[in-house]
Amino acid sequence: MEAENKMGVMPVNKLLITMALPMIISMLVQALYNIVDSIFVAQISENALTAVSIAFTMQNLMIAVASGTGVGINALLSRSLGQKNYQLVNKTALNGIFLEIIGCLIFVILGFTVVTPFYIAQSGTGENAAEIIRYGKDYLSVVLIMGIGIFAQNTFERLLQSTGKTIFTMITQGTGAIINLILDPIFIFVFKWGIAGAAWATVTGQIIAAGMAMYFNITRNNEINLSPKGFRPQWHIIKMILAVGIPSTIMVSIGSIMTFCMNKILIAFSSTAVAVFGVYFKLNSFIFMPLFGMNNGLVPIISYNYGAGKRDRMTKAIRLAITYAFCIMCLGTLLFWIFPAQLLAFFNASPDMLAIGIPALRIISLSFPIAAFCIIFSSVFQSLGNGVYSMITSFARQLIALIPSAYLLARSVNFDVAHISRVWFSYDIAEVVSICVSIILFIRLYKTKISRVGDEPV
Repeated sequence: MEAENKMGVMPVNKLLITMALPMIISMLVQALYNIVDSIFVAQISENALTAVSIAFTMQNLMIAVASGTGVGINALLSRSLGQKNYQLVNKTALNGIFLEIIGCLIFVILGFTVVTPFYIAQSGTGENAAEIIRYGKDYLSVVLIMGIGIFAQNTFERLLQSTGKTIFTMITQGTGAIINLILDPIFIFVFKWGIAGAAWATVTGQIIAAGMAMYFNITRNNEINLSPKGFRPQWHIIKMILAVGIPSTIMVSIGSIMTFCMNKILIAFSSTAVAVFGVYFKLNSFIFMPLFGMNNGLVPIISYNYGAGKRDRMTKAIRLAITYAFCIMCLGTLLFWIFPAQLLAFFNASPDMLAIGIPALRIISLSFPIAAFCIIFSSVFQSLGNGVYSMITSFARQLIALIPSAYLLARSVNFDVAHISRVWFSYDIAEVVSICVSIILFIRLYKTKISRVGDEPV
């Protein structure tokens, strides 16, 4: 336990690649199964695809609680490792697991109570509304009630990431995604469970991945002791986890509010517009998930070296992450500009969906390179315990800039579907606002915290 963790001694570029590459691979697999999941659902009908698109709002909220708490665990645990405070490391892990259990129980209750009114609020009054609501209830109820998989998987994978063992998270996430891919067509078409089969395939993969992550922590993660003997919630530790976790949760939850509002705006054009919006999120995950994988590798590096007082390693990791992120997002923009029709064709796109979707993918993707900077800055804020900064930038982007501009642009064409392309420019407006806020907050953080870190040569 006295040996220096690799996050404090390995060359920074090699460390970032070593930490991030397994996460990027696993996130790519995750994104692939999200896309394939919708491809299978699209074979049922466009209304089924719309129902899954609407479900994203509530699924994203559940992920927000699970991952937000996980970010808080990750940041505190990595910082404690850097300080060689192994007693706090173990207590952080156990209290983090306790918080995730509470979050899981909340969504089980929501799965029994809010699914129907949630779909009624977003499905409009058109001829397709009743079928969308029926499909939605079948899908979302399963996802929420069986949410233990996503909470447990997130928790135990974060523990592995905190100690630099990202290769195991690649294995767990990859296995869960592959199981989902295999079970999707079996449950949907062979067992004839329909859209509910897609939900059961998803939760089954998550639960198996969670079990594997727990096993790896018990057998391979020697830096953390997960023995529950004598455990009691310790509120001062929970408070430190939530100091980062709550802003991170709110930040991701803002995405759910944004999606809810965008669905309300788009349903005024047509249900096809909502389906296109959902397809965009599935496709953009293939671009953004690798970036989030890099962030998962970056957060413990910064937190550890902050705790160890190594400023040069922190700043070098940030510069490298921004460079890699910008390159990834530029490639994403090119992909969406050159092959939008081919990407939409995977989802059995109708002529109406292609007419709306091709301009949507091209216009929104213009914002990708700007988003690279914003996402890396957000990870820096979280890793240094300034999760409120991440929340502020997300709030500015999605609620102050994106939704009002989308609504005004929609009103400017009187919700005429022939001119819906204007609405998509709201994403570009939002990213410009976001990067301005992010730069201001990063400069402030650098002056008040990063520049004051005592350092030693890299």
